[in-house]
Amino acid sequence: MKKQILPGCAAAVFSLVAAIGSVSFLGPCVHEDGTIGACHWAGQALLGTGLAAFAISLAAVLFRKARLGLYLGMIPVCLLGILTPGTLIGLCRMDTMRCRAVMQPAMILLFAAIGLAALCGAVACMREKKERA
Repeated sequence: MKKQILPGCAAAVFSLVAAIGSVSFLGPCVHEDGTIGACHWAGQALLGTGLAAFAISLAAVLFRKARLGLYLGMIPVCLLGILTPGTLIGLCRMDTMRCRAVMQPAMILLFAAIGLAALCGAVACMREKKERA
C-alpha cells in the first residue's frame, strides 16, 4: 500500500514545484521594456501542465482502484511538460537568458522526476495486482 502512495506524494510535490516555479522563481525572462516574449507563454503552459500533473497525482493518492490508470496517464502529461519549453513553445534565442539557462533545464528535470515517480507507482501497482492473482 505504501509503495503505491509514496510515488504519488512525490509526484504531487514535484508537480507543485513545477507549477509554482514556472511563473515565479524558475520562471521565464522579464523584459525591461514590458513586452511579453514567447518564454512567458511557455511559463504559462508549464503552469497548466504542472497543475494537471498535480491533480492527477493527488487523485492517484486518493483513489485506490484507479491508481494504475492515473499513474500511466501522468506519463504523457510529463512528456508534454518536458517538450513545452524550447520545442513546442520557443524561447529566447540567447543561451544566457533566464528562460534557457534556468527555466528550461529545471522544467525538464522536474517533469522527468514526475514521470519517473509515476512509472514507479505504476510498477508497484502492477506488482501488487500480480501478487493478488
